[in-house]
Amino acid sequence: MQVKSRHHLRSDAIADLQESLADSLGVDLTGDSFELVELDGTEFDIVLVDGDKLVAYVDDEPFLTVQGANEFPPQHGVVTVDEGAVSFVSNGADVMRPGIVEADDGITAGDLVAIAEETHGKVLAVGRAKTDSDDMVGDSGKVVDSIHHVGDDLYSFSV
Repeated sequence: MQVKSRHHLRSDAIADLQESLADSLGVDLTGDSFELVELDGTEFDIVLVDGDKLVAYVDDEPFLTVQGANEFPPQHGVVTVDEGAVSFVSNGADVMRPGIVEADDGITAGDLVAIAEETHGKVLAVGRAKTDSDDMVGDSGKVVDSIHHVGDDLYSFSV
């Protein structure tokens, strides 16, 4: 991943970003400096908040990065996995029904979701739901496509 461009966000763009994250995740993203970093060779653009990569634009939709979700824990849009799924999800595997212990109400197919582990609530990955929340817990099948996880290129990228 290479930086294509980098610039500070205008106050109206910051307000739109904060409103979008508050609506979708119930988080109050705060900071003094918001800088958009456009990247080549990846599907993401990122927003540095006070120098930390806390937000990624996925298909032009803002969502917290793994680091962002652990600093500003989402109140909505969370899929929780059991201990047996942690190593798989941390390595970028898609989330399967048997590993899910809980999915927040209101998740619909196509939504971006934070994938957290059940013991400490730490976010391990970000993914896109393939099904609604009421159909996520079960015996078989893939229900969340992994997009970004602990240790991937975006997680390791430094600006």
